[in-house]
Amino acid sequence: MNDILVRQASRIAEDFLQEKVKTTYQIKDKGIDNQIFVIETESRKVVVRMNNKDTYSTYMKEKWCIEQAAAVGIAGPEVLSLGTVGEVAYMIQAYIHGNNGLDSNAHKPDIWRQLGEYAKRMDLIQVEGFGRSLHDPVNGVFQTFGHAKSDGSLQGDLQHNIHCLTEEDPLIMLGVITQEESQRVKELFEQLKHETFRFGLIHGDISLKNTIVHDDQVILLDWGNAEVNVVPHGTVLQVLQYQMLGLKEGPNKEELGAFLEGYGASEEDLADMRALQLLRAFDHTRWAIDRCPERIEAYASFAKQVVGIVLQKKS
Repeated sequence: MNDILVRQASRIAEDFLQEKVKTTYQIKDKGIDNQIFVIETESRKVVVRMNNKDTYSTYMKEKWCIEQAAAVGIAGPEVLSLGTVGEVAYMIQAYIHGNNGLDSNAHKPDIWRQLGEYAKRMDLIQVEGFGRSLHDPVNGVFQTFGHAKSDGSLQGDLQHNIHCLTEEDPLIMLGVITQEESQRVKELFEQLKHETFRFGLIHGDISLKNTIVHDDQVILLDWGNAEVNVVPHGTVLQVLQYQMLGLKEGPNKEELGAFLEGYGASEEDLADMRALQLLRAFDHTRWAIDRCPERIEAYASFAKQVVGIVLQKKS
């Protein structure tokens, strides 16, 4: 299978560059969803990312986000071409010299501080809507597809979860919450319905694995999970989740502090964001119950962890 993918990536690059490929190698363990190849001809070196053809709209969104981010001073890869061949969608990017953030010898808190600064600059990008799908690139309108009882808005998600917090809630059966905790969470979500939130573009996967470090500059990669969400909550909580899960690409305590400093947020701000983290954790768990049983255990475990933190802080 790898040989077939290598040949396919090489053909895609040759058709675009109009040059014969000299070398091709795959980048492994840095991308979960995409097959990533570095391809070199006599005069050019590019990166080809490939996935199934349904990913084309995501690649279109990534291209849009990279271009918008560059306009506000966020370094990223230049997108040279994208398209589909048969059942495969592809994106060709200019090769970036440097080391992946996970492998870089750069001081990790410095990388995280710059990522915090980037996250702050994302707030300058003009977007509308809510969700992960780029519906209207001209006007920067995003949308999402809601639950059976949600219209895809934040208010819809809140109402959906409030509706689910009953004695028959599967989250009780999974041990995520008790009946008593369910009522406290419902009260918390009801309060959120009356809050006023600001929405903006978030990267959705800020982590060391999605960076290249070159000459003290951090280049931010992979905007596939980008979405319009509540800011600064969405970005900060995504980074915090990686820390809570102990993921190697996530920050330790010092690095989280550096990220928050770069963003202009504080540790105290986290307490005010936790209710939305709980909503997101519940949403993911309910999605897994409906659509992805193999992820139920992981999502339920994290949701239970967030419940403990939120309700302890609200006691």
